[in-house]
Amino acid sequence: MSTPGGARTVVVPLSREDAERRAAQLSVVADPTRLRLMSLVLTHPAGEMSAGQLAAEFDQSLTAISHHLRLLCEADLLTRERRQSFSYYRPTHHAVAQLATLLGVEVPEQGGAREAGFDLSSAVVDRQLERIAEQLATRFTGTFSPETVRRYVGESYDMLAARSRVRRFLPSLTANFAAERLTALAKAEGKTRTSVSEVLFVCVRNAGRSQMAAGLLSQLAGDRVLVRSAGSLPVALVDANVVTAMGEVGVQLGGAYPKPLTDEIVRAADVVVTMGCGDACPVYPGKRYLDWQIEDPEGRPLPEVRKIRDEIRRQVLELVAELSAPV
Repeated sequence: MSTPGGARTVVVPLSREDAERRAAQLSVVADPTRLRLMSLVLTHPAGEMSAGQLAAEFDQSLTAISHHLRLLCEADLLTRERRQSFSYYRPTHHAVAQLATLLGVEVPEQGGAREAGFDLSSAVVDRQLERIAEQLATRFTGTFSPETVRRYVGESYDMLAARSRVRRFLPSLTANFAAERLTALAKAEGKTRTSVSEVLFVCVRNAGRSQMAAGLLSQLAGDRVLVRSAGSLPVALVDANVVTAMGEVGVQLGGAYPKPLTDEIVRAADVVVTMGCGDACPVYPGKRYLDWQIEDPEGRPLPEVRKIRDEIRRQVLELVAELSAPV
């Protein structure tokens, strides 16, 4: 099959594991209410909606809608984020890739975020980014000026947009990414203090190894360690078989997204673990650097991804023991 640009696309059948996973997800959205919930969130300009906003679209109670939302989250079709007293829902990246056509939603192709044909006008995007900047400026009052916050929001949006295939996620992802960068910058500049160790996992595409390691460390160490991941050349989505393999051990990566490696994220880390990214990660004094020789799981069949997952888990367990050891 040829694409409009002349490149050839290889079409392969679903594996048994992929077919089983997608069949389970389709059984969840077979309910009309849940199908419409997915459609509402997918088409909302902000890329996310609160439970209250969604309930207002139905002649059902908030309790009933919350039940449907919980089932969609359990099926790895939606991801939930709690902010103050509100719960916000957005589709997982793989839900969009697999279900957008079924739901009648057009997913824009990868390209420049502000180019002609983008599904949101520049004016709408600018208003959304301004709201994000205002919210983060309030959150970081006394730490960073509104101008600094606005600059980080704009930079974060542009970095994510450069490789995003799902434009509707960009505002909410920008808010998360900018907040993470500002939090790291505050620590790197000594404006905040924490007794919790920060670990950064870095690979090339942030679609496999680093995501798996970050998920496993978060599972094993809990709130004793702050965990981040990034890629020297990140792609649009976390690998589907990586998501499946991690879900098998209780680590849900449906809401994870590849993020570019930035200077402040490295500066804030106490331990930096690289996996196949060479010398792309800057070196700062006073930090511990580890290089794990791990095969890249991206594009590999699920049985091979499981083996890589288990090897990463072994090394993560060793790291947890070292971090827990008394100094």
